[in-house]
Amino acid sequence: MTNNTGTPEGYIKKETMWLIILAAVGFGFMAGIIFSVYKSPTSQQPAPAQNQQAAQPAPSQNTAIILALEKEVLTNPDNIEAWTQLGNHYFDTGNFAKAINAYNKSLALNPNNANVLTDLGVMYRRNGNPVEAVASFDKAIAVDPNHQTARFNKGIVQLNDLNDRAGAIKTWQELVAIKPDATAPNGQLISEIILEIQKN
Repeated sequence: MTNNTGTPEGYIKKETMWLIILAAVGFGFMAGIIFSVYKSPTSQQPAPAQNQQAAQPAPSQNTAIILALEKEVLTNPDNIEAWTQLGNHYFDTGNFAKAINAYNKSLALNPNNANVLTDLGVMYRRNGNPVEAVASFDKAIAVDPNHQTARFNKGIVQLNDLNDRAGAIKTWQELVAIKPDATAPNGQLISEIILEIQKN
């Protein structure tokens, strides 16, 4: 998983998951946070918190992975890792509603996974529900106050979707207080973005 939080403990059948992933695709997930970079600070999209795939497999491979994971959660509904990875694949393929469902199933089993809460927030935003997105980011921050991705994403949604300029500035100021050299996906310092917004 990411550096922010560890893989959730309990109910995880890692051996099963690796067999599913290897059988369906033949490659694993890369470590680290992968960000999507957009044109300007104010038009950036929320970033995933977990190990979303760097390169999309062929549609037939995605279908095979998703079908295998769907079968796994049907057989073993308490498999947190399977629900999480299913959410990740729905995330990657743009199935926002299904990703939301899968992440909520994962969170029902382990409600304190800040990464899943953050990715759930991204899916809520992309599914047209920015209020739920912010609520999910807030839950992630409550679980892990140092979760930089959740704080960054909250500011993006506040600024671009809720037209809450003051709220976005406050959110990002809190992020900078935790990590002064925090940057956006395009490499620009969050502190510089705050100054740009305040000038406009």
